[in-house]
Parts: sequence; structure tokens; C-alpha cells
Amino acid sequence: MDNYQVVIVGAGPAGYVAAIRCAQLGLKTACVESWISPKGTPTLGGTCLNVGCIPSKALLDSSHHFEHLRKHGKEHGIVTGEIGFDVSVMQKRKEKIVQTLTQGIAGLFKKNGVTWVQGHGVLKPNGEVAVLDSAGSETARLAAPHIIIATGSVPARIPSAPVDQQAIVDSTGALAFEQVPARLGIIGAGVIGLELGSVWRRLGAEVIIFEALPEFLGAADQDVAKEALKLFSKQGLDIRLNAKVLGVTTSPEGVRVSVDAGGKTAEVTVDKLIVAVGRVPNTQGLGAAEIGLALDARGFIQTDGLCKTNIAGVYAIGDVIHGPMLAHKASEEGIAVAEFIAGQKPAIDHAQIPWVIYTWPEIAWAGATEKSLKETGRAYRLGRFPFMASGRARAMGETDGFIKILSAQDTDEVLGVHIIGPQASELIAEAVLAMAFNASAEDIARTVHAHPTLSEGLHEAALGADNRMIHL
Repeated sequence: MDNYQVVIVGAGPAGYVAAIRCAQLGLKTACVESWISPKGTPTLGGTCLNVGCIPSKALLDSSHHFEHLRKHGKEHGIVTGEIGFDVSVMQKRKEKIVQTLTQGIAGLFKKNGVTWVQGHGVLKPNGEVAVLDSAGSETARLAAPHIIIATGSVPARIPSAPVDQQAIVDSTGALAFEQVPARLGIIGAGVIGLELGSVWRRLGAEVIIFEALPEFLGAADQDVAKEALKLFSKQGLDIRLNAKVLGVTTSPEGVRVSVDAGGKTAEVTVDKLIVAVGRVPNTQGLGAAEIGLALDARGFIQTDGLCKTNIAGVYAIGDVIHGPMLAHKASEEGIAVAEFIAGQKPAIDHAQIPWVIYTWPEIAWAGATEKSLKETGRAYRLGRFPFMASGRARAMGETDGFIKILSAQDTDEVLGVHIIGPQASELIAEAVLAMAFNASAEDIARTVHAHPTLSEGLHEAALGADNRMIHL
């Protein structure tokens, strides 16, 4: 039996961050992780670094460069002639980025004194964790007064489209295509479906996205969602709302998809089909039932506001509990739990977690939507500034989209910010900081922003909340 002060099960953005913070706080820490790389070697980083956030952004970036040169190079005076691409080189670049970052986590573990225990962690009574190898044999037994569950999530499955990782793939398989499918079907018009669809559309695939819901991007502000649907459709993404996939049939000719579109059944044949209907908590094989760990009907671990479970000394963080399935949310929970264990008094505010969709233009938001404010009866003011009126956006040739700010009618406190446009993922950070300090739209309006920058758009939107925009 190896004894620690904290044992963490899972080394994704929740687990590895929690492990490092625990070690920084002087706690003897072990982190159990079973992930095996495509080369057959144990690796850290979980889904995000290995088959999620990082590799998807690498391919998004490569495909964006290609499309930008092909479609917009001449506007900038860049004459290239006919250009092409090599998917294998893009994939190798992606793999190198992943390898560098996962090795970096191993280095951080070593620097901070975190013990990495390779294998599958299973919860046992009395604060113990059994570590199993790939054959299911126990290779180690760890004990600690504090156990943190950070096992993440896995792609959701639907009976109508069983994944075989050949013709029908999940997000992991979609990131590993060796060639561009001529016709690509995607089930799900959420973050994953839109990002993967964007990658392969830019490289020449005809992309059809089937979304069962009648509403596009229901979690986003509806002004942003409407603009996004218009722009993505213009780019060539064939987004079909209210289209429920009834079943699929595979053959040498491809995948035949049967779809219920508004009460009418149609069939569409594609070369590859991606199932991107969300993710579910990874609690299978964790030993939850054996120790009495409380899960809800969907498999999420039930926790309180400080990520404590119903079992004393056991915590859960990240995708395995309720809340946005976002890497940065998971990391902040990991830090908070580590500090709580060390006797500090951290706080987690899920209301101010930013959301980002890495399409082009990017989409990002934080805080309340206009719809949610109307539903709660909260009086608000609105400022909206289009990138079309931004000098920097004009110089970049990226004028699609806008920045929208919502502030309280009575106090002017910033309640929500919604962006669709270039570098939205970076611009949203200022908005989150403002909300974290309960800033008003006037505070942003009185803050000097450099010219010419995209961030001036937030400044102008803040001015717009008081009907005094300068550049529109």
C-alpha cells in the first residue's frame, strides 16, 4: 500500500492541474492515468490534449491557413498560383504539438513532485484506489484521506448510428482522417460538429450537418446564433435543422443516412459520417456503485458547490460533474479543490465561465443572454458594435460579426457579452475580467483601448449601451 495525502484519478485538464496545485501546496500527491497514445506509450493530458481541444485546434489552424491563402491571398497582394495541401503533413504537425504538450505535463509533474501512477484507477472503500493494468490485474494500491475523481467524459453514442471508427466515426476518428472525404455527414450541429465540419469543408469536403433540434446553437445568444447560421451556410456548410437521423446503412459505396426532416423521411449518402452529439461523463468502471458514490440518472457524479461528493474525503471535478464540459472550467475546479483541501477558501463562479466555438469567425460568450434576461424580467441595456466598422478588422479583411454587451438598466453592471468575429476567443477574456469585478459598461467605456485593435469593438459596444458610440 502506497500512502499519499491526495490521490487523483484522471490526468486531463481537471486532474493534472489539481495534481500540480496540490503539490504546490505541499501535499504528497499521486495521479492515476490510463491513457495510451497511438504509439502505445502511456501519456498524460486526457481527452483535451490527446484527441480534443489541442489536436482539433491544430487542424483548424492548418485548414484556415489553406483556405485563407486560396480565397483571400490576392486581396492582400499575395500571388501564389495554384496551391494544394498534404493531409499527412497536417496530421504529423498535429501529433507533434500533442506530443510536446503531453510531455510537458510529465515534466511539470516531475518538477512539482507529483507521482504519476500508470493504469486504470478504481475506487475502493476506506479511501483506497486500486490501479489496474490493461488486462485488469491490480498493479498497485494507493491510499489517501483525499481522493479527487477527474475521469472526464467520452463521446456520446446513439443507437441509430453505431460508431465503427471506419465509415462511422466519433470526434476521435474524425481528427485522424488520412484523406478528405468527398462527402461528409455530421450528426450534431454543436461545438464539436461545427468545428470538425469547418476543418474538412475548408479542405474540400461537401459537408452536411444533421441537427435534430429546430433551433441552431440554442445555448448562445440568438443574435449570434442567427448570424453564425447565415455565415456558416454562406461558407458552404449545409446545416439541416429539425433533421433527426433514424438509421444508417454502410456499404462499399458509403454510408446511407435515413433522416426524418420535419415529418418527411429522406435518404442521404455520404462517404464518412461523424457522430458528434455531445459527450457523457466517464464513470464506467470507476467502482462508484461498490463504494456508494452517488450518481444521477445520466451518470454524472453528484457534488455540492465545492465539488464534494456524498462520501467524505472524495471530490469530483471537470466533465464528470454537472456544468459546462469545458477544459478551463475543469482546471479551475481542480485548483479550487486543491486549495480547499489545503485549508483555503476558494470560490467557483460557473456563471462567468467563457464559452468558445473555434470556427471562423469565432464565437465566444460569457454571462447572461438577452433571452435569459427577458425570461427573468431583468431590465437591461444593449450595446452592439459590428466589426464592419472596426479599422483593424477592415485592415485584416475580417469584417463579419459583431460584439454585443448587455448591462443592467439600474446599475449598468455588465451582465453578458457575446461575440462573433475574428479572435473572439481572445476578446472574451476582457469581458470575463470585467464581470468578475462587477464592472459596469461605463467602466469599459472609460478604459483606454489601443487603436487600431479588435478590442476597440468592446469599447464601442460599451459606449453603445449608453447610446453614445463614436464610430457608428
